[in-house]
Amino acid sequence: MTTSIHTNTSAMIALQNLNRTNDQLASTQSRVNTGLKVQGAKDNAAVWAVAQSQRADQGSLEAVTTSLNRATSIADVSLAAGEQISDLLIELRAKATAAADPSQSAASRASYNQEFQALLESVDSFASNATFDGANILNGEATEVLQFLASAGGAETVSMNRQDLTVDGLGLTDLVLIGDTDAEALTAATAALAAVETAITTASSRLAALGAESKQIERHTTFVSKLSDSLEAGIGNLVDADLAKESARLQALQVQQQLGVQALSIANQAPQVILSLFQS
Repeated sequence: MTTSIHTNTSAMIALQNLNRTNDQLASTQSRVNTGLKVQGAKDNAAVWAVAQSQRADQGSLEAVTTSLNRATSIADVSLAAGEQISDLLIELRAKATAAADPSQSAASRASYNQEFQALLESVDSFASNATFDGANILNGEATEVLQFLASAGGAETVSMNRQDLTVDGLGLTDLVLIGDTDAEALTAATAALAAVETAITTASSRLAALGAESKQIERHTTFVSKLSDSLEAGIGNLVDADLAKESARLQALQVQQQLGVQALSIANQAPQVILSLFQS
């Protein structure tokens, strides 16, 4: 190797190695600071692109969860009101049964009729007040099926059918337990009893359908939650740094950096040897 004061090959090699170590050290420190081994497209373009795609899906699933939670709330409010309406129907049946007793007096039937009409008003009141976030599926004012997001792409939905539990929807309109004569009153009470029994069957069927849809929404919410967790874990597998490994690498590179600095210092002193060649 030529000995020269203009070209110090050893110093150049030492500097190259030191620069390489510094780059690796900076990269490792960045991984330790952020906890990510892939922070951007320049780190690993393919992995970063896949991770970004999965992050987009995960963000969409958050919107799906919000939609499903709204559906659950609407169903819960509706079921609570529906169960109360079902209890009212049982009371209506009791009043109609009592009024259909041929031995009842006109005054007794009038009292039963007052209670009967009050209960019918409560049925309509419960149905009209079963509202969550502006949505009511019991008041019979709309017929369209409610649709809620079920997939990240928005192509799939879960449905909730409206269940009319109003007096009109249950066929209880214009029912009375009284009449101008005992015979008319008995006929009216018997007809009211038959209508209430039919309404009980109808209400039970509609609440069962609503309960089944609510259970389906609950299952799908659980599925979306697990899917979101899986996506998060998958993204972590792609871009998260192994901090135990990075810690060990950081210590090794710090030692390597110190040795590189010493090697460069030694290499920089090599041209001074030339002075000894010219000493007398």
